[in-house]
Amino acid sequence: MHYALIDTANTFFRARHIASRNNDPWEKVGMALHLTLSSVNQVVRKFGIDHVIFCLEGRSWRKDHYKPYKANRKLDESAMTEAEVEENKMFWETYDMFTTFLREKTNVSVLRHERAEADDMIARFIHLHPNDKHYIISSDTDFVQLINENVYQYNGITNQFITLDGYHDDKGRLIVDKKTKENKTLGDPQFHLFEKCMRGDATDNIFSAYPGVRTKGSKNKVGLIEAYADRTKQGFNWNNIMLQRWVDHDGVEHRVRDCYERNRTLIDLTAQPEEIKNLVDGSICNSVRINTTPQVGVHFMRFCGKYELTKISENAEAYAKWLNNPYKGSLCTN
Repeated sequence: MHYALIDTANTFFRARHIASRNNDPWEKVGMALHLTLSSVNQVVRKFGIDHVIFCLEGRSWRKDHYKPYKANRKLDESAMTEAEVEENKMFWETYDMFTTFLREKTNVSVLRHERAEADDMIARFIHLHPNDKHYIISSDTDFVQLINENVYQYNGITNQFITLDGYHDDKGRLIVDKKTKENKTLGDPQFHLFEKCMRGDATDNIFSAYPGVRTKGSKNKVGLIEAYADRTKQGFNWNNIMLQRWVDHDGVEHRVRDCYERNRTLIDLTAQPEEIKNLVDGSICNSVRINTTPQVGVHFMRFCGKYELTKISENAEAYAKWLNNPYKGSLCTN
């Protein structure tokens, strides 16, 4: 089976940032819906998707596990203009209407758990379907860690496909890096994951496990490349990094191994606590769309009319086809 897994909020709200400042809020909302739906349609058409899954956000368990997690993203509405507040409200209302439409008027699956993020839903769905093909639709680079021979990513913002071979345009050609003038390759996804767990993630407010650590070591100092190469044997190079200690700005001492394991739990999408894995897996099993809703095409045309999605409605039959396809796979619970 071939599945499209949509990081729904990421795809919808990212479109807001590529709209012209001259667009009014209604036009921006329309662009967000158009980009989200057309991105899915592009992947369905190109790869013969059997079922589409929209993954939504809950309140992340990571906020309880690590209090600073995403604390930097809190929006102060008092600093927003009246127009910005109204636009923000319109976007969230439209997003809620869109996801409700998907859940109630179509046969796609809509996955959400109150304690998990969309990333968790996507990663665990892939885990439960190890022999199937998965196409993640998102601009979030966190998903690169999941890419393998059965997992791919499509960035609808840049119109790029990411595979183990590298970054491709919509015609399948490798993209040339503007800086190096070489083909833009992916490298080793697991090394990138290891490096991110060591360096932390500023966008999610996850602090480094070893501030200032070098990527490549020197004659007298081990770097991340050497430690990663020694990860299986866990010999001198691995322990030379992991047993280091450092002191933060509050004078608190930390051991690299402890900070690395904390970051790995937060960042590695295969390393969630067992309780969370079980909750998410159960939610997926109970939420995949098996029962069918009638007249999906009619409902979709009404939705397009409401939000003035003229170009999409002109090709409504193609969209209605995948909106009408329920889940016909089998969940692997081993």
